[in-house]
Amino acid sequence: MIEGLSHITFITRDLDKMEEVLTTILDAKKIYDSGDRTFSLSKERFFDIGGVWVAIMEGDPLSEKTYNHVAFKMGVDEYDDRLQRIRSLGLEIREGRSRVPGEGQSIYFYDYDNHMFELHSGTLEERLKRYAAG
Repeated sequence: MIEGLSHITFITRDLDKMEEVLTTILDAKKIYDSGDRTFSLSKERFFDIGGVWVAIMEGDPLSEKTYNHVAFKMGVDEYDDRLQRIRSLGLEIREGRSRVPGEGQSIYFYDYDNHMFELHSGTLEERLKRYAAG
């Protein structure tokens, strides 16, 4: 039986730059750093982001940007602050998709290795309720 999400891993060319993205934008707390040791495929660091274990490993970045993404929940009143944090790192912000009122706000952005992240203020229940209303 699946109990839930275990962890998310991102491959990055520069662990320090990716750590800056995670800690600055997503308030990640670093909980492990392998240093020069490699217990897995390469050097790695682990973070806690809102109770989710996120791992980053040194390696070749994604070759292109796609819409595949990971979305983290943000508070409704955090939009402007999070947008400023993303801009402070000079990251590319992607125009969000059209939204209907009541399904929350989103900010989409790419990190330095072509991973797309979304910060979203809504919930699944709110979205389904809005969609059901037509």
